[in-house]
Amino acid sequence: MSITHQMGAISGTPVVSESGNGTAESTAVVSAAAVWKSPLPAIRCRAGGEIEALSPPVSPCLSPVMGGMRADLSVACQAFATEMEAAPAEREYKVGGTKAEGKGVPVYVMMPLDSVTMGNGVNRRKAMKASMQALKSAGVEGVMMDVWWGLVERNSPGAYNWGGYAELLEMAKQYGLKVQAVMSFHQCGGNVGDSCTIPLPNWVVEEINKDPDLAYTDQWGRRNHEYVSLGCDTLPVLKGRTPVQCYADFMRAFKDNFKHLLGDTIVEIQVGMGPAGELRYPSYPEQNGTWKFPGIGAFQCYDKYMLSSLKAAAEASGKPEWGSTGPTDAGHYNNWPEDTQFFRREGGGWTSPYGEFFLNWYSQMLLDHGERMVSSAKSIFQDMGVKISVKVAGIHWHYGTRSHAPELTAGYYNTRFRDGYIPIAQMLARHGAIFNFTCIEMRDHEQPQDALCAPEKLVRQVALATREAQVPLAGENALPRYDETAHEQILGASSVNIDGEEREMCAFTYLRMSPDLFQPDNWRRFVAFVKKMKEGKDAHKCREQVEQEAEHFVHVTRPLVEEAAVALMH
Repeated sequence: MSITHQMGAISGTPVVSESGNGTAESTAVVSAAAVWKSPLPAIRCRAGGEIEALSPPVSPCLSPVMGGMRADLSVACQAFATEMEAAPAEREYKVGGTKAEGKGVPVYVMMPLDSVTMGNGVNRRKAMKASMQALKSAGVEGVMMDVWWGLVERNSPGAYNWGGYAELLEMAKQYGLKVQAVMSFHQCGGNVGDSCTIPLPNWVVEEINKDPDLAYTDQWGRRNHEYVSLGCDTLPVLKGRTPVQCYADFMRAFKDNFKHLLGDTIVEIQVGMGPAGELRYPSYPEQNGTWKFPGIGAFQCYDKYMLSSLKAAAEASGKPEWGSTGPTDAGHYNNWPEDTQFFRREGGGWTSPYGEFFLNWYSQMLLDHGERMVSSAKSIFQDMGVKISVKVAGIHWHYGTRSHAPELTAGYYNTRFRDGYIPIAQMLARHGAIFNFTCIEMRDHEQPQDALCAPEKLVRQVALATREAQVPLAGENALPRYDETAHEQILGASSVNIDGEEREMCAFTYLRMSPDLFQPDNWRRFVAFVKKMKEGKDAHKCREQVEQEAEHFVHVTRPLVEEAAVALMH
């Protein structure tokens, strides 16, 4: 047997062998029971257990298994030494909802932002292959990849180059991984975790340079180029096409080019709705230090297209004087609610008739944009066997205040007296789309309490909203976390008890494929996390048993890991 086949036999997972020309030759699947020793002794589980101290991710280090091997090779090889039972039967992409529909939550892993190069090739091809094989062997359901508008349609309207994506998608198919494809109509660079810069298409940037009002604008005239302003969604401002037409044409071209993979390998289309791909305004831009956590952010409605809409809405409501500008007393990006007249607790402008008018208009503009985008995606991918999803940001800071200022500036009209997530969930429900929410990994007490952060309460509010609207809920972690505390938080949040009913997420996407993930200790914890998610949080196995099984498997496969390391060096 080749080393690949031996690993497939031991893991019990089909691992595809590659011939010299890159085509699949065969797979080997043997029951994992063949390598297990006698059953592990019964392990007594702690009821609570110690909670690890939260610490930043450590840098890749030498694996104890590899005996001082070079770190980059240790990462790839340790990835293969994963505990996995016999390959599960093929299953449909889980729609989600209640426990009756299925036990456990499938885990996806986000691929690096720069998986495709500016030259439309695959970046770090060997690493991508090794990583995909490792993820598959760990029981991961699939990967999420950003399909960048700024790469595919970079040079001229309607000229699409799918180069690197065609290869990556075939690679995912080869290794038996499902794909969540993100239609990324935003710029990469300027947000939390952005490790590279991918601007909007050149021809779009040219149009924005000619007409700066195509960019979101704050009250001080600062332009934001992360995403074309939704104020001009339906105007032919991009070389004769409207932005929504450009997005639809892009999605249609994607469908036509990859229809042979839709419904089988590609199981979900996430539609980019704004900065970071999220349905929101760019109210808290980190670029150039404009905003810093936990500032309240700023309204983004001062380009001429947004102001034109505001003027029309004010006239329609019989208050034309409200249509000349947005709030002028809402402070600056890094203020706190009580620093401002508009957001303060007592007598704040947000509770006034003008404030309610403005916030209704501002949030409705975002909802209308979402409706246009998801409706377009639904019509394009109808009957193709894929789910449509939309990502909503987890804006948890100042959640404990009355006004919820950071949510308001982002376009979510959510206050202590009004639920801003039910309208979003209802909009998605009308189109059968998935509500994808971030910050699932966070705990309230980990966040600065002076800023009244409450991510756990926010996640529960969103879970309640999705239940009321009967829309599937999926999750992501907002920041990279590799510690067991975060894993346990995700596991708990993946199935929420609401009025005696267990409501399960339909999927969870883990941030992100990286050297840190494959660092030996992080990888061992991740493998155990994936197994727990698949089994469901009520599974009878305790943490110690899962971890001991993983350690045992690492020990059994040590010779194969070392041989794989040699193979990867050439």
